[in-house]
Amino acid sequence: MYQYDHYDQSIVDERVEEFRDQTRRYLAGELGEDEYLALRLMNGLYIQKHAPMLRVAIPYGTLDSRKMRRLAHIARTYDKGYGHFSTRQNIQFNWPELERVPDILAELAEVQMHAIQTSGNCIRNVTSDPLAGVAPDEIEDPRPYCEIIRQWSTFHPEFIYLPRKFKIAVSGAAKDRAAVPVHDIGVYIVRNEAGETGFRILAGGGLGRTPMLASVVTEFAEKRHLLSWLEAIVRVYNLHGRRDNKYKARIKILVSSLGAKRFAGMVRKEWEKIRDSVLELPQKEIDRVSAFFAPPPFDPAAAADRTFAEHQAQDREFADWVRQNTADHRAPGYRAVFVSLKAPDAPPGDITAEQMEAVADLAERYSFDEIRTTHDQNLLLPHVRQGDLYPLWQALRGQRLATPNIGLLTDMICCPGGDFCSLANARSIPVAAEINRRFDRLDFLHDIGEIQVKMSGCMNACGHHHVGHIGILGVDKKGEEFYQFTLGGEAGNEAAIGERLGPSIGLDQVGDAFEAIIAVYLEQRIPGERFIDTYRRIGIEPFKARVYGTESETRRAAAGAGH
Repeated sequence: MYQYDHYDQSIVDERVEEFRDQTRRYLAGELGEDEYLALRLMNGLYIQKHAPMLRVAIPYGTLDSRKMRRLAHIARTYDKGYGHFSTRQNIQFNWPELERVPDILAELAEVQMHAIQTSGNCIRNVTSDPLAGVAPDEIEDPRPYCEIIRQWSTFHPEFIYLPRKFKIAVSGAAKDRAAVPVHDIGVYIVRNEAGETGFRILAGGGLGRTPMLASVVTEFAEKRHLLSWLEAIVRVYNLHGRRDNKYKARIKILVSSLGAKRFAGMVRKEWEKIRDSVLELPQKEIDRVSAFFAPPPFDPAAAADRTFAEHQAQDREFADWVRQNTADHRAPGYRAVFVSLKAPDAPPGDITAEQMEAVADLAERYSFDEIRTTHDQNLLLPHVRQGDLYPLWQALRGQRLATPNIGLLTDMICCPGGDFCSLANARSIPVAAEINRRFDRLDFLHDIGEIQVKMSGCMNACGHHHVGHIGILGVDKKGEEFYQFTLGGEAGNEAAIGERLGPSIGLDQVGDAFEAIIAVYLEQRIPGERFIDTYRRIGIEPFKARVYGTESETRRAAAGAGH
């Protein structure tokens, strides 16, 4: 795990004191609302429906027990005893008092954490594969490059005020677990025909009001040119992106208006100017940063353990959890363990201070003191001996963190929605609770199998509904909550934007509609098919007919509703 040097620490400490003074001046009436707005956004502070919301950065989702315990302390001392993990691998606190936020930032700085650039029109937190450095299908660990990108982008003087927010994801494996194509810049680690590793770089992806998938800027960039390619992309965007309309200011709109080929040509022309500049990344620096991510000292005898197989044979619940909530590890005798933050009666992604402390203890005991946050709003203990899985499972179950539903229907991505967010058109949490209530049998969930359900309370798409196998979007119709379904989205290697099912429906109909969609899948699937496979084979019409009635009735309803 990367450790701050004195430059990192000085930057964070100085920002805390700077923001403390800015907040003091604002509360004293010496700074106006508009002046303070830009300053607080630079420090991850929003004003939401009920209270300020502070978003804390967790670069590429990596934590240790000390950081997690500090987050628990902040939740208990400054908030209402819990936090919420987001799809950008960050954590959000929904109830801090404005005058105490500088104190929170000071406490974060003591454990090498901050909230810098978690909001505002800047380069946000860099995200990655939660199984980085663990997965057997990995070409190369992406975390060193994420850290290099973090250092390059933090306080970059040219990119402080971009036309809009800017997000980067990096994946180093054959399977994309970082949703790379839906980012402003997506980076894949790849091998060329000569066997050299480098980067396939995409740009122009994003969700929100106008969802788009990123297009290729370069098929292969040498490692030494990583930063110059990124700088060239952001420069072209900064120069040509729209600033007159925030809904058309994202890089995806620029790429779409210019065309992918022309945009890539403009980037290459800019890159040619700076390719051999100070942005060139020397191998020595790559090696220096990579040393922070060296594998822990795995036990070579771990694979010889026999108790793991015995416990699975003797305890069906444990075996179900192992199958659903653990992943293969490149080290023999080890597994990666997903900690589910999707208990049936809890808002997705929420975690209490007590649960944070329990996870910190378990990470120290069983996972070389390392914790990851995931794109799907769960946690991960990346390095667990298979012989330790049984006592770990028992401990997690005692904390209600062992629901065996990773990748299943109730492992929903869900934004806070109208219960907290001032931008939301509708609530998300009650809809998630209703779906959980209807699908509360684990044997039924396992029979349904792998399915990605993603839900957002507004068009900003913080819940990534566009790329869910089943997506749900909250919309406002004359002050009432309605919900629009999309089907067939995908965020990984076969990325796709979901297709709208039909007219939006009322809150009281969402559960029935969801059940109807699942019923069509169960009736139509052939052995071995996931929901997304069945959808791609039969198309949207059977689902539409079941939810709305006959095809002709569906057309009439859509015409009448205008949605």
